[in-house]
Amino acid sequence: MLFSDHPRTHYRNAPAHEVICQLRFPSILTINTVEPADFQEAIRAEFPQYARRQDAAPPRITGLGGPNPKVEQQPPVTNYNFVSEDNQWKLNLTKDFIALSTLRYPGWEEFALHLDKPLAAFIRLYKPAYFLRVGLRYVNVFSRSRLGLEGVRWSELFAPAYTAPMQDMSIAEDRFLNCGCDLTLKLDSSCRAKIHAGPGVVKRNAPGAPQDPEVKFLFDMDLSMNGNTPCTLAAGALETLHGHSTRLFEGAITDRLRDALDAE
Repeated sequence: MLFSDHPRTHYRNAPAHEVICQLRFPSILTINTVEPADFQEAIRAEFPQYARRQDAAPPRITGLGGPNPKVEQQPPVTNYNFVSEDNQWKLNLTKDFIALSTLRYPGWEEFALHLDKPLAAFIRLYKPAYFLRVGLRYVNVFSRSRLGLEGVRWSELFAPAYTAPMQDMSIAEDRFLNCGCDLTLKLDSSCRAKIHAGPGVVKRNAPGAPQDPEVKFLFDMDLSMNGNTPCTLAAGALETLHGHSTRLFEGAITDRLRDALDAE
């Protein structure tokens, strides 16, 4: 089962590792060249920390199929970072997108509240024509030790759609050196989801950070609505994506895992 109509549930042991919302729009060149002082002032109470970095842009290849294709280096993209006082919420603004991310997901309603003011300020100040892509990504990391499920096979915790080879009880789980599942699903006429699911070790990229050797299960959902979405419908688009994410998440987990996540 890929989708479930199980009622939406808040879990005390929620596995969300990072949640990211990104809205892409037709390029607004002034964002790349003029510091967004008015935008900062509108959101500074919630995002008081500010930094700017230059991100390398992918090269542009021209003349493909001809005798002299060329690789043209593109100018760097300015990425403005606005961070909350507790460092748990980050807002990114570039000439092509605005994004909100958090490492402490408190639930959909509060996440949406953190996005409302910055998104309204962005639309008011920069007047994008529309949004090319509305995206919502949930990176869920499940730890058996944290959930008190040591010794329980992943195949007992996740649906066969994501653990099919591991359903063979005659093969020890530690013999699977790689058993990831990658799907791209059409959710409705305008929405789709890219999903990666499978066990693995989560690496910490910070210099000198201690590494955790525990094998965890990653369930990464990247949902998107493509096409030209009017700015006035952006919030509704995100609500639609969130609704799809709930059905996918509940369809992925078994009742045994659901009990361990501890519904509120």
